[in-house]
Amino acid sequence: MRIVFCGTPEFSVEPLNQLISHQHNVVAVYTQPDRGAGRGRKIQYSAVKEHALKHHIKVIQPRSLKEASAIKELRELKPDLLVVVAYGLILPQEVLDIPSISCWNIHASLLPRWRGAAPIHRALLAGDKTTGVGIMQMEAGLDTGPVYIQHECAIALNETIQNLHDKLAYMGASALIECLNLLKKELLPIPMIQSNKGIHYAHKLEKSEAHVSWNESAEQINAKTRAFNPWPGVIATIAGEHYKIWHSTIVSTGSNVEEGEIVKANKNSLVIQCHNSQLQIDIIQKPGKKQLPINQFMASRKDWYT
Repeated sequence: MRIVFCGTPEFSVEPLNQLISHQHNVVAVYTQPDRGAGRGRKIQYSAVKEHALKHHIKVIQPRSLKEASAIKELRELKPDLLVVVAYGLILPQEVLDIPSISCWNIHASLLPRWRGAAPIHRALLAGDKTTGVGIMQMEAGLDTGPVYIQHECAIALNETIQNLHDKLAYMGASALIECLNLLKKELLPIPMIQSNKGIHYAHKLEKSEAHVSWNESAEQINAKTRAFNPWPGVIATIAGEHYKIWHSTIVSTGSNVEEGEIVKANKNSLVIQCHNSQLQIDIIQKPGKKQLPINQFMASRKDWYT
């Protein structure tokens, strides 16, 4: 079976790696064009391109898959299956019709809960207790296709976006291999049509969302510290100054101070009043400085001690 793989970021690497490890015939890898990064705008390959080149797989990088030349090039590869994982380009119906078997997508949510660009972030920000991955048959709509299989997992109370991202990447890769094995044995189930209820759109993350107000609940702010770690980091005002909060814990203590005021501060802890309870700051960063565990940071903030 001839497989064409389409993916770009780190989330796509493990599924590609599993296809290679299980000796599936990946005839080409599609990934987004190289882009400049950093201050010098040095050209940087996508994570998927680097992995494909390491394994001597042909890499193709069209700016769009809507152009006739790009469609012709894909058709000439004669793919049986197109596997798409966080590729980042729209696949028109003409492309979806090319593979002789199907186009599959690994989606990092329990559809139809979160459709769109940032399902992992949105699950964390919404306070979801569970999430998961699914193998979906692609169609022209945004994540609307029928689903072959879905696997669920719990979201741990202290789980950051990086932890959850890595866990779901491995789950997605395993689900892909599971579906391929079922396909080989002619046991792949008929994909189930998605429900038209409980649909939410997972908008792409905006940097402006990282600013928090202490008028929000401790649960909301804690969810943001997890969802915006490692990028871009939650920004909050403490004692009139801006700081980035990288790790926090929800606590509940008796307090009569105003929202945003310090409830508790000593050499080992810093607790801020939120809308409904309090947030304990565990790792903090002053602009231009490095991240510090709270005991190191508080050594220079004795004027805050309560």
